[in-house]
Amino acid sequence: MLKITKRLVDSLPKISSGESFVWDQELRGFGLRMKSTGSKTYLVQYRNADGLTRRLVLGKHGALTPEQARRLAMQKLAAVASGEDPSADRHALRAGLTVAEVCDWYLTEAGAGRLLGRNRRIIKESTLASDRSRVNLHIKPLIGARAVRTLTLADIERMQADIARGKTTKPRKGSRGGAMKGGAGVAGRTVATLRAILGQAKRWRVFSDNPAIGVRQAASGKRTRRLSELEIHMLGEAMRICETNAENPTALAALRLMLMTGFRRSEALGLRFDWLDPHAIKFPDTKCGPQTRAVGAAVLELIAAQRVGDDQIYVFPSDRTDGHLVEVVKTLRRACSLARLDGVTPHTLRHTFASVAADQGFTELTIAGLLGHATMGVTQRYIHLDKALVLAADEVSAHVARLLSPVALADRLAA
Repeated sequence: MLKITKRLVDSLPKISSGESFVWDQELRGFGLRMKSTGSKTYLVQYRNADGLTRRLVLGKHGALTPEQARRLAMQKLAAVASGEDPSADRHALRAGLTVAEVCDWYLTEAGAGRLLGRNRRIIKESTLASDRSRVNLHIKPLIGARAVRTLTLADIERMQADIARGKTTKPRKGSRGGAMKGGAGVAGRTVATLRAILGQAKRWRVFSDNPAIGVRQAASGKRTRRLSELEIHMLGEAMRICETNAENPTALAALRLMLMTGFRRSEALGLRFDWLDPHAIKFPDTKCGPQTRAVGAAVLELIAAQRVGDDQIYVFPSDRTDGHLVEVVKTLRRACSLARLDGVTPHTLRHTFASVAADQGFTELTIAGLLGHATMGVTQRYIHLDKALVLAADEVSAHVARLLSPVALADRLAA
């Protein structure tokens, strides 16, 4: 008598096409479905009270052992014997799921590491934090109560328009930030988040359709603000004045590093001394995965100047916790106010570094390598071997460091 066991399941050959079933002869209705992709899924097949054949998926092999699947199958078949229809109940439950419930499902599953995101990697906590914020601040207040099965493309585009108009704008409570704002950028990113959430739910067969497919996502204005050479001089002078006014020297050093490297804010603030390599920083993880990023001698000198003890972990440590510095925006804002510079954000510093590199005559491919863009692909893993990239990083960082210096400012004003 054939019985589904781990030994049997592991010994089954992979099928070449379609799908195939193995039925347990000890427990009638309990089976295993195999697909040409290699997946193996436990299920039960039964007839409901109306005489209709139903199949109910129990779970994938690996997530369930044969013994666990057998016990679950016995429970479902016992429910069928008492007049219930587990498959219909599950479909009814899924059909009635609200947008808020699907969002909660996604945040739970992704938080547990069971969902894969970009580049088939486990979704990062920083990404989840952004997703959670958009869900709670925009998606749930506007369409959270709607059943997913009734949601239409028009509903999602109306939500996008409402966010862009600022309908969900309100003060943040208990946050060092200001009010949560609307705008096309926020609206478009929220739609992208919702589309990804519904896409994950569809892949896991929580429901059959993704109503966000085809939504025209609002375009946000590209951030093109860069600092001119004179503005870099002015910012450097303002930061020196800030230092004499008891501004946090660690935050000022972090801002200088961002200007001299083009690092993202999170990359700069979370920088550790044990990531240093001759002429490079070895990031164990970035927005685009692990990377080795070339840096110049001026950057290494700035980093070395931040060390105050052999046991120091972070280049820019927090003065409040054992972690790293987290707040530089207010410092940048005060320095820019002193220098009378408008519209400057941490991303402006990254864009300025790239623009200076372009002004120095470096190619887009070289600049992409310096910035760690995802378009570098596999090459990004080996940039520590590229001497030209190291020389480019050295030249650009040295030029920015000179622009920040007081001597350069005096020379510029004299000219």
